[in-house]
Amino acid sequence: MLYDAWLAVVRERGVETALWEVESGRRWSFADLCRVAEAEAIPGTGMVHPQGHSARFVVEVLRGWRSGRVVCPLEPGQQPPAVPGPPGSCRHIKMTSATTGSPKVIAFRESQLAADAENIVATMGLRPDWPNLGAISMAHSYGFSNLVLPLLLHGITLIIAASPLPEMLKVAAAGHPHLTLAGVPALWRAWLAAGVIPGTVRLAISAGAPLGIGLERTIHEKTGLKVHNFYGCSECGGIAYDATPMPREREEHVGQAMRNVRLETGPEGCLSVISRAAGECYWPDLSPALGDGRFVSADLAEIIGGEVHLRGRLGEQINVAGRKVSPEVVEAAIRSHPEVRECVVFGVPSGSEDRVDQIVACVAGVAGSGVADLRRHLLDLLPAWQVPRDFWIVDSLAANGRGKLSRPEWRRNYLSRSGGV
Repeated sequence: MLYDAWLAVVRERGVETALWEVESGRRWSFADLCRVAEAEAIPGTGMVHPQGHSARFVVEVLRGWRSGRVVCPLEPGQQPPAVPGPPGSCRHIKMTSATTGSPKVIAFRESQLAADAENIVATMGLRPDWPNLGAISMAHSYGFSNLVLPLLLHGITLIIAASPLPEMLKVAAAGHPHLTLAGVPALWRAWLAAGVIPGTVRLAISAGAPLGIGLERTIHEKTGLKVHNFYGCSECGGIAYDATPMPREREEHVGQAMRNVRLETGPEGCLSVISRAAGECYWPDLSPALGDGRFVSADLAEIIGGEVHLRGRLGEQINVAGRKVSPEVVEAAIRSHPEVRECVVFGVPSGSEDRVDQIVACVAGVAGSGVADLRRHLLDLLPAWQVPRDFWIVDSLAANGRGKLSRPEWRRNYLSRSGGV
């Protein structure tokens, strides 16, 4: 199915530029890519593992599609998952980012991948005459669905930047009057600080981690560019998208449901996604949370007037003397302080049975002497019991390759540092 759809794109676009690899300077038309893929030997058995950030990644995907093998994209240096081949109808495997626990393996049918690409192109308005500037990982679900699938299934040209560094972004953008640029918040912050956000970007997208409204507003004020928040997950692809032309008023507002996606909230307040793009199953450990076109997330949400408002995650809420607080609520308040670059909030044992947990904030961008000012800032925004008891000031909060901060990992670091469990 997917390879047939690719061949239809080749027939339509033929000699037009499909791919430009900035580092090597090489360009491929759609017909060129097709010839390269068809010249490759068809693998006999096993999965195909596209890896890295180059044209080779795209060729490996096509090689897998042509052979009917299961495609399992990998980050550089990542080992293939030690799992058996997925159910016979499945031809793609994703791995979750493991920011809230151990990584999970998700199996997909070809039609489910195609549906995600269709939803993204229709909702965001991706266009063949606005090439995708590819600076994010193509192996991650976000990059695969926003860069690779639009290229191969919808004929949207891809410019592959060897790295997301500012100088490389400038080189990649040169000479292109209209661009689509997808990033993660950490990259958008770095590009803004370096002053390299291309003036030719017509569509700007941020996903992979929460986009702070302070950063969104600053980019808009300094460049006139609206960065559109995109909310999705590996299990079901795109969920919601903020298509409005002006910066959001509240960080927890993540947009409206994607085209062809229906959203509901269950008894516990968790968001359910009903979509043709939802994965077939977790593999090999099946779960009722995923299957039959539905994914039941752990994200607590409200749907107000068609807008999705996130309220934290089930299981990550912090219990303060019987009252529950979402780490995301506190993080949003902290990020609104002008000196804060990034933060992550979590609960740790308080040592008091009455209190249960105490709130800890790990913060980058504020000097130790500025904690008192930050605390006063938070008291203007939050009830006193939601203000962190301890602030751990660090030089930087490094996100992983997918632009995410791992709350469990920083919690473990804090407990190790403080001599906790």
